[in-house]
Amino acid sequence: MQSHPNVRAVQDALDEADARNGSGAPSAVRLLPEAVHTAAAAAEALGVGVGQIANSLVFEADGEPLLVLTSGAHRVDTAGLAAGIGVTRLRRATPDFVRTHTGQVIGGVAPLGHPKPLRTLVDTALAAYDEIWAAGGVPQAVFPTTYQELLRITAGAPAEVA
Repeated sequence: MQSHPNVRAVQDALDEADARNGSGAPSAVRLLPEAVHTAAAAAEALGVGVGQIANSLVFEADGEPLLVLTSGAHRVDTAGLAAGIGVTRLRRATPDFVRTHTGQVIGGVAPLGHPKPLRTLVDTALAAYDEIWAAGGVPQAVFPTTYQELLRITAGAPAEVA
């Protein structure tokens, strides 16, 4: 699985960005024994709080992809977020739309490693944690990072999304 093209793409993007985890060491994609399709499952597998999981949610914002990295502890307020970023239509993307724009499947969408960069918002609630975990390109791959690193490596904007 480490040789899966999506996992390689994510690790290559992490290496290229010189991404760091919570202790300052290089971020490395880690494969879990089983796929984790929810924040709760990922948190349980990693032995961390669900709030430390950075869910990668792809939305269709007036026809364009929008990646929202949100804490697993809450849901995105789509109406509030749409108003906050000035779009008239914000809806969860279809699996095909997600795959087209990220090259990855729902449940494994990473914050980076996509065919081209996506407009990205990073949930300010993630700043409360010294280390957070994000998907690594497939549903059983994850990597450790920090809020500041997520902002930097994705060129994301901080946002209150809940």
